[in-house]
Amino acid sequence: MDSAVIPAPVTGRTNLIGLSREEFAPLLRAAGVPEQHVKMRAQQIWHWIYFRGVRDFDAMSNISKELRTQFAEHFSLARPKITSEQISKDGTRKWLMRFADGKEAETVFIPEDERGTLCVSSQVGCTLNCKFCHTGTQMLVRNLTPGEIVAQMLVARDALDEWRSEDRHLTNVVMMGMGEPLYNFDNVKAALHIVMDNEGLSLSRRRITLSTAGVVPMMARAGAEIGTNLAVSLHAVRDEVRDEIVPLNRKYPIAELLAACRAYPGASNARRITFEYVMLKGVNDSLADARELVRIIAGIPAKINLIPFNPWPGAPFECSDWSQIEAFAEIVNRAGYASPVRTPRGRDIMAACGQLKSESLRARRGT
Repeated sequence: MDSAVIPAPVTGRTNLIGLSREEFAPLLRAAGVPEQHVKMRAQQIWHWIYFRGVRDFDAMSNISKELRTQFAEHFSLARPKITSEQISKDGTRKWLMRFADGKEAETVFIPEDERGTLCVSSQVGCTLNCKFCHTGTQMLVRNLTPGEIVAQMLVARDALDEWRSEDRHLTNVVMMGMGEPLYNFDNVKAALHIVMDNEGLSLSRRRITLSTAGVVPMMARAGAEIGTNLAVSLHAVRDEVRDEIVPLNRKYPIAELLAACRAYPGASNARRITFEYVMLKGVNDSLADARELVRIIAGIPAKINLIPFNPWPGAPFECSDWSQIEAFAEIVNRAGYASPVRTPRGRDIMAACGQLKSESLRARRGT
């Protein structure tokens, strides 16, 4: 999947957002920066992009005017364009972002009392076709580049006016937007290393969660090479059910998925794996399912997020009754696992879990 088409810069200038300092170096040399100054200039630009949030080279006041002009001729700091913004009655904000090639993805900010979580997309569309997820009805258009992934955080911080204030509303990132992050591994890895860089956005890996539907062969690499928290979209405890609602299960069944969870680098009681479990009425919400869930995850340091199903037009499921969700949660809790029921956020603007979808069309073959 990492071979998906990456759009060329529309302006002919190279966008520096999403590039590492090492990738800056040859570009700066080509732009005429003397070798002895390359490392310093790369560090300066990095600081202005990711610590100060500037969108124009003219704002880089510790770089000469002549050099700023030179950089502007060669490079771009362009963000995606916000084509629509919706604000829920509960304060959740959803942005539809258009990238340089016209493709779009959605990003959601969920405010809480002392913090706020940004739900970031890794692909335009998705290849997994999970039956309860609106994004899965769109099909895959393409992978997002590191710059397009990082830029979602920059745009959110722009909108929240966080660059000039020490107060941070955006404190957590979850790779739970559109797409399967582990099918865009290299780009997600590059983006998250920028997000975690201590001299820029400086978000702790403990405040970042990568979600997967269960791409088993990539999970160990994710733990070793990215090292963030892991969330696994489990959603069923029997293969015959999960095969239907999470078709990826036909390739990597539950036993293989849970074995990968047990082997996930760094998993411990202090760093538990989160199992996401959407509550679908009459499908996966029986008390027998709850008891089986407790049985199959035994020995894995884990917590269970119970997610009331968030409806979307044409959805083939209903949300479990609240009394059933509470009874399910009680069984899991009694077994010693935290099982918070996720409060639906942003339902009224289709920004809740499983509701994201853009209008980008599926990429034509050969493009």
